[in-house]
Amino acid sequence: MSKDLVPFWENAYQQEDTITFSNKPNGTVTEFEHLIGSRSNILEVGCGEGQNALYLASKGYLVDAFDLSEHGIAKLKRRCEWTNTKVNAFVADLTTYQFQKTYDMILCFGTLHFVDKDAWKKFINTAKEHTTIGGVHIMQIFTDTVPASEDIAPFAIGLAKDEEIKELYTDWEILQFQSYVFEDEHPNVPKHLHASNKIVARRTR
Repeated sequence: MSKDLVPFWENAYQQEDTITFSNKPNGTVTEFEHLIGSRSNILEVGCGEGQNALYLASKGYLVDAFDLSEHGIAKLKRRCEWTNTKVNAFVADLTTYQFQKTYDMILCFGTLHFVDKDAWKKFINTAKEHTTIGGVHIMQIFTDTVPASEDIAPFAIGLAKDEEIKELYTDWEILQFQSYVFEDEHPNVPKHLHASNKIVARRTR
């Protein structure tokens, strides 16, 4: 992959009047947040400009959020200032991230497939070890059921096989698993398709 290639979201993160992905939290977050208590510790991995982190922090949860993108984290911090919302946002790489505590919920949307397969599997297994009993993971990853779209193809080096992520949670209670193809579009990017798996799982022991 050429070092000159820049993903579309890096440019979009630098535009104050542009929402790169969504201004609302992912629906799975709002669907399952009732499973954790108030003031729970939450980690979002690959938070981008922070729609999920901002929402959860506004509800009183203690939110850590990181992303590889300096522009994304800078924008999230500005959005925190504008909304008087507290998120511990920082730049980090999930392939080298060192957990400092355990969490009641760990989220990751649209990020894992941007590292190689061994790396995202290792991260999930480490994240499981740093999740409280009764804690919840919400993980979403693109699969190779359809080819990677042109906008992400140079970066999507870790596409999963369909249901491959599910194999990592056989020792947890799987609350929801979805395999689906959806149409997507972003600023200055034509409509395209992604194949995805999403899993919600709870640590029971």
